[in-house]
Amino acid sequence: MSEQQRPEAETDAPVFSPRKNGQAQSVSDELAAWMRTGWADTERRDLEPIEQAEHTARRRARISAAFPGERLVVPAGQLLTRSNDTEYPFRAATNYAYLTGDTSDGGCLVFTPDGDGGHDVVLYLKPRSNRDNGEFWLGGYGELWTGRRNSLPEAAELLGVPTADVRTLPDALRSGDTAVRIVRGHDAELDAIVDELRGDADEESRAKSAQLDSDLGVTLADHRLVKDAWEVAQLQLAVDATVRGFNDVVKALPQAKDTSERFIEGTFFLRARVEGNDVGYGTIAASGSNATTLHWTRNDGPVREGDLLLLDAGVETTTLYTADVTRTMPVSGTFTDTQRRVYDLVHAAQEAGIAAVAPGRPFTAFHEASQRVLAEGLVEWGLLEGPVDRVLELGLQRRYTLHGTGHMLGMDVHDCAVSRQELHLYGDLEPGMVLTVEPGLYFQPDDLTVPEELRGIGVRIEDDVLVTEDGRTVMSAGLPRSSAEVESWLAERLPR
Repeated sequence: MSEQQRPEAETDAPVFSPRKNGQAQSVSDELAAWMRTGWADTERRDLEPIEQAEHTARRRARISAAFPGERLVVPAGQLLTRSNDTEYPFRAATNYAYLTGDTSDGGCLVFTPDGDGGHDVVLYLKPRSNRDNGEFWLGGYGELWTGRRNSLPEAAELLGVPTADVRTLPDALRSGDTAVRIVRGHDAELDAIVDELRGDADEESRAKSAQLDSDLGVTLADHRLVKDAWEVAQLQLAVDATVRGFNDVVKALPQAKDTSERFIEGTFFLRARVEGNDVGYGTIAASGSNATTLHWTRNDGPVREGDLLLLDAGVETTTLYTADVTRTMPVSGTFTDTQRRVYDLVHAAQEAGIAAVAPGRPFTAFHEASQRVLAEGLVEWGLLEGPVDRVLELGLQRRYTLHGTGHMLGMDVHDCAVSRQELHLYGDLEPGMVLTVEPGLYFQPDDLTVPEELRGIGVRIEDDVLVTEDGRTVMSAGLPRSSAEVESWLAERLPR
């Protein structure tokens, strides 16, 4: 929360810090006076709360109950410089957005003990730009440059939480001697203020303080493991937009063949920006042997007839929930026999994994089911020496499968990654959890342990699955999965 990033302090003098080589190097008194006048009242009144306000209130109450008597600090994060005086697009910190519904930069949610076992919760935000001192048109983050912000009263009505000017936050944090926890890594100045308040002088006390902050992040992740009905609906919106994005890509395959994987990435990105906030993670548009690189995001390779295209992409909604879907498709519209053999094995593994998703089942069950099918196929093909149980015990199939079979999904693509292992990795699935099921096989171009015909083939199939009271729902069922269905899909949508 640097001075450059927060609204300028309110003074009588115009706020003006010109760029070194900017064309306007001065402001006349006459212009400054004129700019202070002639503006209509744009304050919005009688606003209705945003639809998630009742949900964020319930979430805040649960977090308050988990930390009685302690001050909790949950920052939104700050703009990050991309180069010189330009910034990366801002994306609010997940826990902040989860507890507030706000996605603006520079804010911070603070829980202060109220003396009765609960908390007074205040959302500190940037106020409207000051028009008297010229900040609104002269400051680098003034509203005539970056757009109108909600006023503090507007934000309070919309979000259902009391608001205050973020410029008062440092003094507010320094008042009192309450124990403090902070979600670290999003605001360097706030991290430093909390360190100052603690005054940890030795390594042992610093370690205890770090554990306090870590426990806050873990607790928030634990609470986010099970999605409420509103969150599930947001995820379904993300998935549905993602399905449309995949259909866009299929129709654009001819142009991609004339250009590169970048055309595929750009085509999907258009859908993400039109229907959501952004992509939920860097799109993987991997054609040919690039598909054997798990996180291929350069997306600068050619798209050729005869190759497979692995597309791993997800739309992020404006409320910051993301889908995560992968399909592998033949660029020509038809699998070769070898490609189909690999694809069908991965599909069989995914079917087994999806079937293992159900309430009360271990989180690891779908991974184990998928890996067994892959190991059986690899042994049958002669790539691994059985028996299958030996292969699985030693993890030998991992040479060709590489990654786990899925992960939790929500506001982060790898959601709740810091939650407690006993609730997540070694816990049981519960209704409302959403996860991906995504087995894959990857035969590296230089892997001499496999026949030449397999080298350079990478296949992954990934779907988003909701755990329900009586089983599961494949949220991304709008896209085909079997090899025959994929070929029919391409035949219907590829330009003739």
